[in-house]
Amino acid sequence: MNKALILTSFISTLLASGGLLAETPAEVTLVDKLDEPRGFCLDTLGFQANARPEDGLQTHSCYSYQGQLGVDQAFDADGIPDNVFRLIEFDLCMTATGLSAGSEFALEPCDGNDNQRFEHRPNGKIMSLAAPGNCVTAGEGPSRHGGGGDPVHLIRDLTLEVCDGSRDDRQQWRLRETFD
Repeated sequence: MNKALILTSFISTLLASGGLLAETPAEVTLVDKLDEPRGFCLDTLGFQANARPEDGLQTHSCYSYQGQLGVDQAFDADGIPDNVFRLIEFDLCMTATGLSAGSEFALEPCDGNDNQRFEHRPNGKIMSLAAPGNCVTAGEGPSRHGGGGDPVHLIRDLTLEVCDGSRDDRQQWRLRETFD
């Protein structure tokens, strides 16, 4: 058998098994739960199947306490080491709307532009590679009530802010695949 045929067979097998297209859904959740015992996750506006990704990102009560990840909170953990935060269900990437403190986050088609590149650092901070020294930051409290949940879900804004130890409670994030 020639090398081209072997390579074609190998690639076909990987594609059929999902080997090249593997996705591991995970919530991106704050390490500190702040005033929300279920934790805060990166989240689209709207609610799960009725999510409005065109309205950008916020922090919101994590849904994994319900037994599964919400489609509006499930990022591809396999892309994060490559500095890409992609929301699987919508195939959109977290995108900084600007590079200065106070900039918000949109969800846009993943095209690899600099505003879509974020490093999840060992200290838990998610730093913009286009604006080094600026981190993904949950808003200051108190939290606002969301539109549902029992107890009611909580919401905070999400902005790019200067990475600062005094903000560790709102700037340190981790990945989780199930509620803990």
